[in-house]
Amino acid sequence: MPKFIIERELPGAGSLGNADLQGVSAKSCSVLKALGPEIQWVESYVTDDKIYCVYIAPSEELIRQHASEGGFPANRISQIKRMIDPTTAES
Repeated sequence: MPKFIIERELPGAGSLGNADLQGVSAKSCSVLKALGPEIQWVESYVTDDKIYCVYIAPSEELIRQHASEGGFPANRISQIKRMIDPTTAES
């Protein structure tokens, strides 16, 4: 199943409190549950003005549907082609 990184522009994201992040997460999970098991949220990284999310999904279209139904921005969606880490240097 393809894996994607979603870039969400959200000014002030890094200043969101726990309650705000919990609310956004709950909304995302609710939409995911309605869409079914084909789309999965893996993790997200919050920076000052953006949130980067990693999802597993069969298509970019399904990720855009999740964003639309949840009211989330999805400014850029990129399919992950390969993954590397420090152990890659040892190969």
